[in-house]
Amino acid sequence: MQHYDNLSAVNRALDRLSNLHPKLIDLGLDRTFGILEKCGHPHLNLPPVIHLAGTNGKGSVLAFLRAILEEAGLRVHAYTSPHLVRFHERIRLAGQLISDTDLAALLEEIESINGDDPITFFEVTTAAAMLAFSRTEADIVLLETGLGGRADSTNVIPRPLATVITPIARDHEHFLGNSLKAIAFEKAGIMRPETPVFSAIQDKEATAVLDSEAQRLSARLIAPGMGFTQDHPREGIDIRIGTRRIKAEQLGLMGPHQQDNASLAAAVIASCFPDIDDTTIAKGLARASWPGRVQHLAEGRLLSYLPDGCQLWLDGAHNAHGARALAATLHQISDKPWILVTGALNTRPPRDFLDQLKASVVTAITLTIPGQDASLNAITMAEAARDCGIEAQTATGIEDALEKAAAISATKPCNVVIAGSLYLAGHVLDANGTLPR
Repeated sequence: MQHYDNLSAVNRALDRLSNLHPKLIDLGLDRTFGILEKCGHPHLNLPPVIHLAGTNGKGSVLAFLRAILEEAGLRVHAYTSPHLVRFHERIRLAGQLISDTDLAALLEEIESINGDDPITFFEVTTAAAMLAFSRTEADIVLLETGLGGRADSTNVIPRPLATVITPIARDHEHFLGNSLKAIAFEKAGIMRPETPVFSAIQDKEATAVLDSEAQRLSARLIAPGMGFTQDHPREGIDIRIGTRRIKAEQLGLMGPHQQDNASLAAAVIASCFPDIDDTTIAKGLARASWPGRVQHLAEGRLLSYLPDGCQLWLDGAHNAHGARALAATLHQISDKPWILVTGALNTRPPRDFLDQLKASVVTAITLTIPGQDASLNAITMAEAARDCGIEAQTATGIEDALEKAAAISATKPCNVVIAGSLYLAGHVLDANGTLPR
């Protein structure tokens, strides 16, 4: 169903629809409810929905959930954002990425229904996903918020099967509030009365907000230490929930933080799908994949720039929380020194990200993310790295950066990790010829 070579109709429709609202992000639900009403309320005609919010880990938890459910033979719809390379990655219908032909027709249909009414890009794409999900048979919908939760366009499901809140951190403060308490309140907005809510380990301040909102709504809050226990033997998980003990020796996604994400996903499945046995859960956790998240690029065009024995890894980490998780994972992957190839957007201070990696990398090679007007320029990023105590040099692009990394590795064998932005991760996957599937 994937036809990456014929996207002009999709891109033209997306461009036209993007011009209907002056802002890229304008949180609120009125326009979303309005377009869904015009489309015949597709959000009310969906399979059971699991709705996910959080600052970090939403996509990874969703990937674990999808892998387990598909291992159990269920047909799974999924809506995620942002995409890395092609818009199609956002909408998965019964296990398959939506085709370019179907997506183009869907967008043109919504464009015709909406007319010239103001609507944001994300509101359009959410309506498109709801329409597609309502027209294709499946057993479950995995729905990821875009930004926040309370006022996010996905927050239109009246009674989901469950809600899930992944780790909450300070991010997008100009939209969600300048305190962890305020941000947690926005994330908690996806909770529904008498509907179970599953939470990752949170800061005490965030936990207090989630607990208060759950009590107000009579929604059972299930979290590590509050409904299930988790342990992390080596690279797997061992959780106890109710009378069940679920163990998995291997996970499809790498890093200590992914053990937390896998434990949360396993708890959701054990509670909401009691007929899915422990063996199926373990097999699903082992087969999960999520491009651009501690991804080993073991093949592709970019490897030709590096010497034999120099591993190339890619991660979408872009804030302090994500960088801490990445740093812990790098130590788990290899004892070799690491070279960081990085670029970032100007939407947050780069030092917050770089500070967390200064003990893990020997040098940084910075670049301006191609095609991104909001990208920090390579010089600014290099200066920020030096301010953090990281040696740094600039590059003109990803190929130039890898050539410079190869020169460094020639004198002292190193591995290379590319991180700093999901937009950079998408550019790298495209340049490498390894598109998400």
